[in-house]
Amino acid sequence: MQNILVDRIDEVLVSLRRVTRAIDLHSKFLMKTAGLTAPQMLILQTLRDQGDAIISEIAGQVSLSLATVTSIIDRLEKRGLVKRARSSQDKRKVFACLTDAGYDIIRNAPTPLQEYFKRQFGDLQDWEQTQIISSLQRLAHMMDAQHIDAAPLLDVGAIDRQSEDEKPHFGFEPGDQKQAS
Repeated sequence: MQNILVDRIDEVLVSLRRVTRAIDLHSKFLMKTAGLTAPQMLILQTLRDQGDAIISEIAGQVSLSLATVTSIIDRLEKRGLVKRARSSQDKRKVFACLTDAGYDIIRNAPTPLQEYFKRQFGDLQDWEQTQIISSLQRLAHMMDAQHIDAAPLLDVGAIDRQSEDEKPHFGFEPGDQKQAS
């Protein structure tokens, strides 16, 4: 019975590693081919699809914090892919606008990994979707990751520079006397 449990644990860990590696490899491919991170691509696609938008609206659309989106827009603006424009009706509102260079880079960029996932997930039966969601939520809880803020995109590393309060917490601090069993 113990061997079955060990085998199952190994199967879970191998599957998790494969998912992590797939995300890592696609993130590196995206950076190499388009020079973009997945969050940058997501913001450019949002601007392409919905047009000029206030940064807070973009943050809501992509499920990232306003501070994170502002930081990403800053980097995209420095690269000439996005520009900011003040509203003519309300000078307090500043819109992010995709530039021609932004359109070009997004048109030639590879498809984000989550788009492949969305298509295949959408083809599953309702019960299969529910089972996957439940299992992944349980897994996040088992890894003490349920409190970590995350956007609905497949990318490795920090979406933006992580603050101290966003770093993973595993129920103990390094140097604690608790031992992993």
